[in-house]
Amino acid sequence: MIDIHGIEKLCGGRPVAIVGAGLVGAGWAVVYARAGLNVKMFDANPEITRKAIPLIAEQLAGLRRHGLIDEAPADVLARITPAATLVEAVDGVAYVQESVLERVDVKRQLMVDLDAIASPDLIVGSSTSGIPGSAFAMGLSISPRVLIAHPVNPPYLVPVVELVPSPETSATTVDFAEALMRAVGQTVVHVRKEVEGFVLNRLQAVLLREAWALVQEGVASCEDIDKTVRDGLGWRWSFMGPFETIDLNAPGGVADYAARLGPLYQRIADSRSHKQPWDAALIRQVEAHRREHLPHADLESRRAWRDERLMEFAAAQRRQ
Repeated sequence: MIDIHGIEKLCGGRPVAIVGAGLVGAGWAVVYARAGLNVKMFDANPEITRKAIPLIAEQLAGLRRHGLIDEAPADVLARITPAATLVEAVDGVAYVQESVLERVDVKRQLMVDLDAIASPDLIVGSSTSGIPGSAFAMGLSISPRVLIAHPVNPPYLVPVVELVPSPETSATTVDFAEALMRAVGQTVVHVRKEVEGFVLNRLQAVLLREAWALVQEGVASCEDIDKTVRDGLGWRWSFMGPFETIDLNAPGGVADYAARLGPLYQRIADSRSHKQPWDAALIRQVEAHRREHLPHADLESRRAWRDERLMEFAAAQRRQ
């Protein structure tokens, strides 16, 4: 639920900035603009920003169609303004959502650039999927005001955001980021110590590693593994997490479940070393399986289909 009064208190009428206008940055622009904030959007490649605007317009139209925004899409889009330079983008803003390339050197250079031009109270949240802040945001005057704010893509439909401070991030910065994310309608997860991949991608990594191994060993096809998650695990995981799931799956709750099935899970874990990377032959095999079900030419339309399904789910969640 969007908290207009909370946003006003936090930002004081100041805009926010998106730096990096790709899929993630464009999604963040929707999050902030639909919450009533003015958004300045910058990318070092102006062509990326140019392409982001019609994409955002389509996303807003979908949100309106599913009753997920009350305003006309054009009115929300009008709050998003492309900026020609980084200086222009961050001038007078309360918060920057960094969504540049997932490389330490690129992010570090941006932090150095921001350090030179940022106002003394500017807060920066990085959308990085797994790089800890200590790898690119330390030793600068701005460092206490930088943290990770990792979303799921697209963030305007999947609300969870992982907040991960670096060792130099101040408690005030974490408090601000939590309040801002809650005010714009996101769900906050606190990652209390730095770890590569944070929580979401570490959980996803375990599932993916096993999925690839099952394909490699000929246990199941890509499609059957997708069915197992889509039509099995995913049904419960769409409204409860793994601990609540197992708490309800044994008569005596989670401790009873652990006593009954803990040894099985330990044997499964012990059966895997996962020391080898996904090799080229396996990647070719999985690529071939996926292209049988989804040609490359249909990837973009399938992403649009995914977003439509997520909108339907979000609308159902709102009704509940």
